[in-house]
Amino acid sequence: MATELLLGIGAAAHLPCDAVLPLRERHPVAHPGFQLQVTLDDADVVASADPRVGLMHRSAEKLFESRDWRQAMALADRHDWLSAFSSEVTVALAFEVALGIIPPERATWIRTLLAEANRITAALAFLAPVAGPLQAEVEALRERFTDVQERITGGRVHPGFARVGGVAGTVSTSSLEAYRAVLADLDAVQSRLADAVQEVTAPLAGVAVLTRDDAIALGVTGVVGRASGLALDLRRDDPYLAYGELADVMDVVTATEGDGAARYRVLVEQLPVSARLMAECSAVVERLGDGPIDVPLPKVVRLPEGTSYAWIDGPLGVSGCLLVGAGEKYPWRMKIRSASFATMQALPTALPGTPYELLADAVMSFPMVMGDVDR
Repeated sequence: MATELLLGIGAAAHLPCDAVLPLRERHPVAHPGFQLQVTLDDADVVASADPRVGLMHRSAEKLFESRDWRQAMALADRHDWLSAFSSEVTVALAFEVALGIIPPERATWIRTLLAEANRITAALAFLAPVAGPLQAEVEALRERFTDVQERITGGRVHPGFARVGGVAGTVSTSSLEAYRAVLADLDAVQSRLADAVQEVTAPLAGVAVLTRDDAIALGVTGVVGRASGLALDLRRDDPYLAYGELADVMDVVTATEGDGAARYRVLVEQLPVSARLMAECSAVVERLGDGPIDVPLPKVVRLPEGTSYAWIDGPLGVSGCLLVGAGEKYPWRMKIRSASFATMQALPTALPGTPYELLADAVMSFPMVMGDVDR
């Protein structure tokens, strides 16, 4: 006889659930409200899975529609707190497309530098819980990246640094040197980290498989899509920021298995790519020296009539922003394409067939942030 369970994820024990699904300590998905309704067969294998989302719904898009461009940028990094700076850039790019603004070269390289740093810190957040004996070392590296971000932007979680037309400030030589130092230490631990993650996640081989066709049908991108053989990366395939000039050091890491172990392997193997991109950006920012970092705008900016769209390949996948202007200072319509929402859609397809004792680890192999789902 089939068994139905309503599971609360991680620390969400206060939810009206039959049981709490224990995620690994400090896992990014562990604290928000997320319920997973599963049906188990007689062998305690998942027969069906239905994520019940919406408990954190914030109406972010409606909030954007009642704010001008300055106020909008203050909201841009709130829904995906692991991809905060990248989310700011997505919104800024959409406004710049609508207004026909081209940011200064120096601002573009600074944005690219911080976007890749954001990609590394997000990846390390998901890798630390499965790093085995290296967990403390990985968490320390992530803290150091965050320290440099705070030095540059003033914010550890919500940097508030991107602006329509550029960035809020410059990057000092000492901050660039701090990035180089932590990148060197990341390189030194890379091979040991890959081995440790492979050992911890070995039981996920063949578990929670998402095929390439399913990834395409569900709109799944980022690490999850590339682990399923979908070799899509907008940094290469539709370059934005300074990525068009970084093609020589840009690699797209993929796998074909589409299982939990493959997702973690891609997450680890993309770290050196981001490190190389950061090194190139750091050198260019230093070479450019002083110069403009934004485009001065009047206090009141009205969005022209029409539709504009911008997208990036963020830390968790493709993130997009659709703006519809009506000649007013507020967007008439704003729609966010969130990477985590598409990833969440993959769970009902991937989880059936997963043994119950591996269900928590299988869910954790899908990098996502609940605020990005319930934006």
